[in-house]
This record gives sequence, C-alpha cells and structure tokens, in this order.
Amino acid sequence: MEKRVFLKNMALLSGFAGVGRYSSKIQDLLDYAKGKNPKELASDEVYWAQYRKLYRLKSEYINLESGYYNILPEEILEQYIQHIREVNLQGAYYMRTAQMAHREKATSQVAELMGCSVKELTLTRNTTESLDMIIGGYPWKSGDEAVMAQQDYPAMLDMFNMVAKRFGVKNTVVSLPIDPVSDDELVALYANAITPKTKLLLISHVVNISGQVLPVKKICQMAHEKGVEVMVDGAHAVAQLTYTLPELGCDYYGASLHKWLAVPLGVGMLYVKKEKIAKIWPLIAEAEFPEEEFDIKRLSHLGTHPVHAHLAITSSIAFYKKMGPENKLARLRYLQNYWTSRVRNIAGVLMNTPKDPERTCAIANVGIKTIPAKDVAAKLLNQYGIYTVAIDNSNVHGCRITPNVFTSTSELDVLVKAIKEMAGA
Repeated sequence: MEKRVFLKNMALLSGFAGVGRYSSKIQDLLDYAKGKNPKELASDEVYWAQYRKLYRLKSEYINLESGYYNILPEEILEQYIQHIREVNLQGAYYMRTAQMAHREKATSQVAELMGCSVKELTLTRNTTESLDMIIGGYPWKSGDEAVMAQQDYPAMLDMFNMVAKRFGVKNTVVSLPIDPVSDDELVALYANAITPKTKLLLISHVVNISGQVLPVKKICQMAHEKGVEVMVDGAHAVAQLTYTLPELGCDYYGASLHKWLAVPLGVGMLYVKKEKIAKIWPLIAEAEFPEEEFDIKRLSHLGTHPVHAHLAITSSIAFYKKMGPENKLARLRYLQNYWTSRVRNIAGVLMNTPKDPERTCAIANVGIKTIPAKDVAAKLLNQYGIYTVAIDNSNVHGCRITPNVFTSTSELDVLVKAIKEMAGA
C-alpha cells in the first residue's frame, strides 16, 4: 500500500483533527482529578458537571435508562461520524485494503483492556451473539445438563431451551435472592444445582434487571472443582466494574461494548479460554480449521458489517482511561446509593437491588407495591419527566434505574421526590 494511503488509514484508527475543543476540557478534568481519591471525587458535583458538558443530552426528559445503550460523548460521536464519512469515501478500497488490519488493532485494544490474550478474544455484534455462539456451538450430548438463573437475560435462556429440544439437554434454573446475606449463599445456590451430568453454568456478572453483582470468581472456582465450565454474561460489567478476565477465571465471557464502554451500537466481544476454543463449533464458518488449532477467528466470521463502529473503539477506550476506571466506578456507585438510600426504607417501596454497595454499581430497580411496574414507568415519564424501563418478571417487579456519569444529583432528587409521592410517603 502507498505510504500516503497507509497514513490516511491509520488516521481513521487514531481519530481525526477537528475535535480539539474537547481536548482542553478533558485535560482540565485530568489535571483536577490527578491524585484525588476516587471516593472523594465521586461526590464532587462541580467536577462531574464538567463531564456532563461533554455530552449532548435531551432536555425533554431525564434519561435514567443508560443500561440499554450508553449515549456517546460528543468527542467520540464526532470521530465516529468522521469514520463513517471516510469509509464511505474509500468504499471497497478501504474494505479490501485496511479493514482487517484496523479490526485486529481494535481487537488487541479490547483484549488489553480485558487483560487477556488477543488470541482468546474476538469482536462480535453484542452479548447475545457472543453467548448464543457458545450455547449453540457447545458439543452437547443427550442427557447433558446446564445450570442458569431465572434472572439471566432472556435471549440466553431461549437459546438454552433450543439446545434442550435439539440435543436433549436438561436445563436447571435457579432463582437469585434479591438481597443475599453473603457470597456463600450465592455459591451454594449454584453448587446445589450441579450434578455429575452438568457441563455448563451460565452466570451474570451484573444482573441486568436488578443490578446485582455476582461473585464470579468464587462461583467459577466452585464450578471448576466440580468439573463444570462457566460462561459469564458481562453485558453490564465492561467499563462499569474494574477487573480482568484472568482474575475471574471463567471459561467463556460475552459483553456488549455499546453499553458502559460507550462504543457505537453494534459492537460486542467474546472471550474463550485458549484450551476451550477448539471444542466450540462455529455457527457461521469462515474457513475450515484443524480441530486442534488454537485460533478464535474460527468463531468470528462477521461477514460484511459496519466497520466504522470498530474504528470508534479506540476513541471509546481512550475516553474511559482518561476518566479513570476507578473514578467512574466510584461515581456510578455513589449515584446509585444517593437515591436508593433515600427511598429504600419507605413503606410501600419495593427495592429489588441489594443494599450492600459492594453487590451493586450503577443499576438498581425500584417498584411501588400498589402500582404495576409499567404504570410506574409511565408516571415517571408523563408526570415527572423521567425515562426508565419497566421490569415485571423473574421475581423483579419495578423500574430499572440506570444513571450515568452525566447524571446529576439534582436529577436524582426529582426521582426521589417522584418515588415518595407515588408511595404516599
């Protein structure tokens, strides 16, 4: 490739000029936060109000549903739009000459973030695709068993139901306590569901409907002692919690990068432990690989896809690192505790999230005993200008409340007022 074309394509990956007006703001924030304790910084409303200015937000309502999709900061959004324009300009030339190199670069950056080998991680479109690929490609035999929770994401439960019909697999479904007394209670719940026929255990790193954070490492250790593999749904964990995949010790891990990492829609990741890759059958095959070959690319044939979303990964990871993973974690936990602590003990209020801060992060779920969840969501939007989502299944009946780093405590004060009035407090 000619040098000038190569340099131009590298610019796609690195970001474009023209977003300098954000750089000075972020540098000021970096300078201010340097050396400060994350827990002290978490309650600094002046500091986080400056981060809020890096986003373009709707004025018509308060967005407390960041769990579905994280709004991109303007800096990332503008770079993403530039990527779209440049890929469109180059057309097939870009797709045939630079696409794969850029995808490999983006993949290596995600692998570095997750603390694993780039040979164990591939990009997908979302968590569902990642984990369904494992469930559907697992070498099941009639009589095998799988264990999962009622509160796991429905798409994965549906896939387990399909393999049960197709291969004769028995699915054992447990139900998670809303407010467990200890990690041991949760470990025992899964341990008691395992039999000598159990092959695979699904757990959520962060339960999507309640925000409960599970002790993944301890559950993995228990399962492995019983000869059972563990697949983790990390849709809400990447860039919300701080961890590395080797620390967790799981065998398979799927996540959506368009959630807390704030990558554009349509980008996920799949991690498969090195020695497990060869046993999973590809659902969409790109090429025939020797059975013993260690190469996760055998599982990751995406075909033609929106490559500009992959190009934005670099910007999203850079933004996250500049903010500081520990600073972000502390702020999200602070925001959740800010409002839940004010309504948890009110008569008529249902809290569907653990009260121990270490068992939660940004997400929490609240209901009103006398009002159906869908009506609570409607009232929040129509009467108080708050957008949430109603959850009314799997032993959780309420609204999922998911603030983000751009959320202010004054906005959460509106939520607290609404909950109190609906509960008649």
